[in-house]
Amino acid sequence: MEKALVTGAAGFIGYHCVQRLLAAGVEVVGLDAMTDYYDVALKRARLSEIGANPGFRFIEAAVEDPGVLAGLFADGGFDTVIHLAAQAGVRYSLENPRSYLESNIAGTFELLEAARAHPPRHMLLASTSSAYGANTEMPYRETMRADHQMSFYAATKKATEAMAHSYAHLYDLPITMFRFFTVYGPWGRPDMALFKFTKAILEGAPIEVYNHGDMKRDFTYIDDLVEGIARLAGAVPERGRPEGEADSLSPVAPFRVVNIGNSEPVQLTDFIAAIEAATGRQAERKLMPMQPGDVPATWADTALLEALIGARSGTPVAVGVDRFVAWYRAFHRI
Repeated sequence: MEKALVTGAAGFIGYHCVQRLLAAGVEVVGLDAMTDYYDVALKRARLSEIGANPGFRFIEAAVEDPGVLAGLFADGGFDTVIHLAAQAGVRYSLENPRSYLESNIAGTFELLEAARAHPPRHMLLASTSSAYGANTEMPYRETMRADHQMSFYAATKKATEAMAHSYAHLYDLPITMFRFFTVYGPWGRPDMALFKFTKAILEGAPIEVYNHGDMKRDFTYIDDLVEGIARLAGAVPERGRPEGEADSLSPVAPFRVVNIGNSEPVQLTDFIAAIEAATGRQAERKLMPMQPGDVPATWADTALLEALIGARSGTPVAVGVDRFVAWYRAFHRI
């Protein structure tokens, strides 16, 4: 990899991804709309951490704006594209579904059209574990049917998988869709559970615990996710060359779906206990019913990921939570 485009570069995952690529000597162009879905100051703080690197160039624009990506692809000469820009959040999709239609679906369409005209060596597009929807058989395998999404957010991400497959087939574009599982870590989003719980516990406020705490998540530490993405960039899908029987490689396109998770579901109550240990304070719990669009559990089968990139180790939740709390205290001067 010599030159990469990272969309959503000021976001939580995008920021860490850019850092990882720059450390490897890759020239990076970052694109982000800097929307106010959450505090833009946090996005600008992330950019300030990487903006001085001479290998990084930042462009403030929305992926769905017609012509933006087409112009970047025409001028850029990207060999790798990592598409992370999206409207995130399951619960917010109940309030503002149009933003998901525009950013996730229209934005991905603009990306695919730009790539059709100027094909990169490999495109990696972010999907989500929410794409598995109502499936109850676990761990989730990439070859499972994923037809019953539970939120509009998940539906838009599953739609982008179908869109990308069609372009991979029609225009021979090598595309990997990665479904990530409950990512957490330093510089995380304020709407995510770890950020909200840590903030509330340190302020002595109650935390809202959905489904009365009877939930499990395959919590994935940010460094593990980004390492997986970076190594997957070299695993370019080739039509007709599957990586074993469990490969999700399409029979008609250079396209596959890959899980990136920790492959170890953790009970929500244990996750909260890890935050209590890291903060040194007890949480006041406000038990709540399950929220519309949520699922009770997630669990990734990562056999395909390991077949493609080799053996890897996951960061234990206690370690990852402790690192987040240390960052949170430093960032907010607590």
